[in-house]
Amino acid sequence: MTVYILCFVLFLVGLYGVITRRNLIKIAISMSIMEFSIFLLLVLIGYIDNGLAPIVDPGTTGQVYVDPLPQAMVLTAIVIGLATTAMLMAIAIRLYRKYKTFDIREIKNLRG
Repeated sequence: MTVYILCFVLFLVGLYGVITRRNLIKIAISMSIMEFSIFLLLVLIGYIDNGLAPIVDPGTTGQVYVDPLPQAMVLTAIVIGLATTAMLMAIAIRLYRKYKTFDIREIKNLRG
């Protein structure tokens, strides 16, 4: 139960960074922290104590296997998260080239 609470706390740390920071790079890092906490939660949901890898051997019976679905979902989500982070960084670089700042307030004031 403690690990689930720690995942929630890690998500709140990322959310705090997204809400309070004005720098686009820091916001992107905070969003990555939030993504990581969700990935960790999904992997923890599929974990079973003393579970074996989900390779079924016909000779053994009564074994407890770890659920592979959350792991596959996390691998897919990591790829999607990487693409989203790359897109956010590309937009931040384009905004920096145009406005010479990463600060959201200054970009909003310089809009024209």
